[in-house]
Amino acid sequence: MAPLVLGIDSSTQSTKALLVDAETGQVLEERRSSHPDGTEVDPRAWLRAVDEAAGPLLERADALAVGGQQHGMVLLDEAGEVVRPALLWNDTRSADAATTLIDEMGGPQASVEEIGSLMVASFTASKLRWVRDEEPENAQRAAQVLLPHDFVSLHLAESGTAPFTDRGDASGTGYYSTREEAWKPELVEAALGKNLELPRLPSAPNEVMARTASGAAIAAGTGDNMGAALGLSLGPGDVSVSIGTSGVCAMVSDARPGDASGTVTGFADATGRFLPMTTTINASRILEAGRALLGVSHDEMAELALASEPGANGVTLLPYFDGERTPNRPHARATLTGMSTSTTREDVARAYVEALLCSLADGITSLEERTGTAARRITLIGGGARSRAVQQLAPAIFGREVTIAPDGEFVALGAARQAAWALAGTEEPPSWEISGSRVVTADATPEVLGAYRELKERTADWS
Repeated sequence: MAPLVLGIDSSTQSTKALLVDAETGQVLEERRSSHPDGTEVDPRAWLRAVDEAAGPLLERADALAVGGQQHGMVLLDEAGEVVRPALLWNDTRSADAATTLIDEMGGPQASVEEIGSLMVASFTASKLRWVRDEEPENAQRAAQVLLPHDFVSLHLAESGTAPFTDRGDASGTGYYSTREEAWKPELVEAALGKNLELPRLPSAPNEVMARTASGAAIAAGTGDNMGAALGLSLGPGDVSVSIGTSGVCAMVSDARPGDASGTVTGFADATGRFLPMTTTINASRILEAGRALLGVSHDEMAELALASEPGANGVTLLPYFDGERTPNRPHARATLTGMSTSTTREDVARAYVEALLCSLADGITSLEERTGTAARRITLIGGGARSRAVQQLAPAIFGREVTIAPDGEFVALGAARQAAWALAGTEEPPSWEISGSRVVTADATPEVLGAYRELKERTADWS
């Protein structure tokens, strides 16, 4: 009988757990449990969720791994107790702290040389600085800092296990060097004003880092975007475009990227390569905002959008509803322009869908420019990618064919693939075939992207 592996995705919204055949990648069983809303969450809620979602599958698994939301700050005291609610990646209160840390490091280029990316509000180090400045008593109590996936992995490990993580998720903290492939404890001290215990890093991406109480192997786990790349079996030059709470364009690359503008983050992946990435705070919430404004369902929103014309008859939306990370405008708000007395509900719906896709098109372009590599294949994933309007308009706005991945939990599947890799001990991850993908094409509409970019430029100094 083939071994079974358990892949867990502890995302912003929920925990998903997949029990998977380690040889074929076939999903045998799937369970989930929701998380509380908010950008500040008691991380113990994630443990209750993983017990509910993964607990009934745990004894059947020979190995497991956890993919988790990136950047979140989990502070523990000397006794391993939670110091304060975790600040999640999309909590922008640390924006000023990020700017200060960049200055202290010697500027944007120094930040990129040191950690591979320009420090931004979402990075864990920025949140540590915010705690130092705003909650000094909590800074004083803190003894360890973990990422969300580290916290969940530790919960699943046998008692007495030391915390552990992987290079992929570590590369989004702001205190890991992708050049040296090591922690930079001095950056933790610079951020928080004191040293903290950091999780153990693997010596190889397929290392078994721990065991469950019943003896199942636990792999290093990784960040959600690195997990999705594994789940999709992306190779060098492949780009995934994920439309979830955040909008993420990620390209697998053999070269260590560096972008002092901060548009492209120079993350590591879960295989020993790199995963340059652009990330927007506003993604599926753009569709949700449009749906709520028009008082329609998501299906009706798509129908309205498809009933309008390319360019929405002159209506353009800059969709920075809750600030934005790419471009780095944490205090921005959305701008809807070009309306007239003849503007229809269909035009407004179209503008919302086009705005989402234009922001992602900018992300793809930035990846190509910063890596010097043309996207070999673009794969659309995430809840927002289920919209019929998104699927039909994406190739028109991207100006090239797009692969629509089948519905699936690719972060959890990637975690399962990592677990199978650790279990097998092979040089490369197992080869799992994904069935059900389809390729969509459309005539390019460059004028839509042009109008969007003009509005983005015109509003650059508004906030």
